[in-house]
Amino acid sequence: MSAAAEAVAGESPAHAFRIALVGNPNCGKTALFNALTGARQKVANYPGVTVERKEGHITTPEGRQVSVLDLPGTYSLRARSPDEVVTRDAVLGRLAGEAAPDVLVCVADSTSLRLVLRLMVELKAVGRPIVLALNMFDIAQRQGIDIDVARLSKELGVPVVTTVATRKRGLEDLLAQVDRLMAADLVAPADDPGVWHEPSVAEIRAAHRQAERTLKDCVKPPARPDTLTGKLDAVLLNPVGGILILLAILFVMFQAVFSLARPAGDLITEGLSQASTYVTASMPSTGWIGLLRSLINDGIINGVGSVIAFLPQILVLFLFIIVLEDFGYMARAAFLLDRLMGAAGLHGRAFIPLLSSHACAIPGIMSARVIDNRRDRLTTILVAPLATCSARIPIYTLIIGAFVPAKTVWGFASLQGLVMFGLYAAGITSALIVAFVIRRLFWRGSAEPFLMQLPDYKVPDAMNVARGVWQRGEIFLKRAGTTILSMMILIWFLSTVPLAPAGATGPAIDYSFAGMIGHTLEPLLRPIGFNWQISVALIPGMAAREVAVGALGTVYSVSGEGSALGGVLAHQWSLATALALLAWYVFAPQCMSTLAVVRRETNSLKWPLIMFGYMLALAYAAAFVVYHVAVALGG
Repeated sequence: MSAAAEAVAGESPAHAFRIALVGNPNCGKTALFNALTGARQKVANYPGVTVERKEGHITTPEGRQVSVLDLPGTYSLRARSPDEVVTRDAVLGRLAGEAAPDVLVCVADSTSLRLVLRLMVELKAVGRPIVLALNMFDIAQRQGIDIDVARLSKELGVPVVTTVATRKRGLEDLLAQVDRLMAADLVAPADDPGVWHEPSVAEIRAAHRQAERTLKDCVKPPARPDTLTGKLDAVLLNPVGGILILLAILFVMFQAVFSLARPAGDLITEGLSQASTYVTASMPSTGWIGLLRSLINDGIINGVGSVIAFLPQILVLFLFIIVLEDFGYMARAAFLLDRLMGAAGLHGRAFIPLLSSHACAIPGIMSARVIDNRRDRLTTILVAPLATCSARIPIYTLIIGAFVPAKTVWGFASLQGLVMFGLYAAGITSALIVAFVIRRLFWRGSAEPFLMQLPDYKVPDAMNVARGVWQRGEIFLKRAGTTILSMMILIWFLSTVPLAPAGATGPAIDYSFAGMIGHTLEPLLRPIGFNWQISVALIPGMAAREVAVGALGTVYSVSGEGSALGGVLAHQWSLATALALLAWYVFAPQCMSTLAVVRRETNSLKWPLIMFGYMLALAYAAAFVVYHVAVALGG
């Protein structure tokens, strides 16, 4: 067995020890958790609350079976947000059905110890055995920060080890200290939560003074301070220049979504076309085999395939997001946008949910737990889905590719990329406007100030970036293989059954269930320029937004329009209709999964209904205005 730890799959035995990783946000705690457990972890929710629970299992060098719990980040046990409350209650053994951890591992960012040392003072008062893990120790050394580890251990009265989680360094020492604490019978009984009371303001100030003394005694700043971070921040955090740089980064990102992803997207499209041609040539068109051929061609290849073709764009977008986050720029973006968000009535921490919502609204809404004030949290939840999520990319890319010329403007910019940038800007602008209206009409009061610690700049780890992009692609493909595939089969069935009667002169799909549904809804959507095919696509789009693209592919394929969906739309739709559909999806009502998460996070049916209602109204109004303005201008 290696000295690091052997990850053990499955449930931990009843007698296993439990350790909990505690620390400030962004200290590398989850990276250490993954390094210890090999990322073999179970993710669920704590009983009775909606905060995510991560647990893994390891075997220590001494052969002890240990369950490792990754707790949400916190600055103090004087908890205020739902995440912080869970961390406090987990440390104290107050969670229903869960004993207190046997050992606490306090994870610290070695380059910034002030706040974690104050947390250490509070954790010691709990009375549990503690190990302090100085994570990112290599970065501290490169910056010239001199940490007297032995003296720090003596001052705090706890063992201190150094770790580099991303390189799996120091894990042997950490687990050896955990083993030592357990062997020395220092572990309190599992049913003994210890004596603890919430610290008063005076006690917090005293803890802060103690932390300052410890920091002064044990940590020496570099003789030659690393001025790179300061020099970069002087430019990137400039109130004017910083905003322009942020806009430039976003501009480049959306240009790349089209330019870098186009070759791979073309290859996927060509492969799907070849597959469709092969199926058509090798299977007869009559009888039940003809129906099977239609299912494979129209439902799977033209339905699911039309969504998978946009995988390269999604991967390019996430590549940029992950690199910028690892580099340390995303925290700077939050700082730059704090004043703007405060003017809209949003809490400064709302930047995190809004940023997460550009990947998917579900984690964005869940991350609103970092906001302790209930009204601020509800406001953020209600507007987070307006941020342009990755599920919109197939829709935006399809329509932009079909109706916006692939030409260069200003000598260097892609017109299609500019339109995509505008749609993302429209999403975030609408979120700010809606938040402003909510706060002014219903929940008056100023938003709380945003306090955050800016991390040092770091060169992104290539393996972490690749792993993150791979995981995003895997999630998208699993979604395509489950939700989207099932919806496409349903859409194909509705578009095919019942078969056209003998002697029918119109397209067979007109006599199908999908045709009936579409023609029934068409009068409601005709004022915004939508035809019956779009009506059919909007309904399954409630399961997942990208399903709308697959539904259009299936409907038009069953109609006999061929498999080149973009070309079909350019021929069938007016420019006004295309622009109206883009406007619709800027505000489009959420998928059912998102509404279910809102129901769970708010513990109320009222808020998801309010969200669905106001987004539906905004989507209809925006599409109506855009369509009629475009028609008036000759679109």
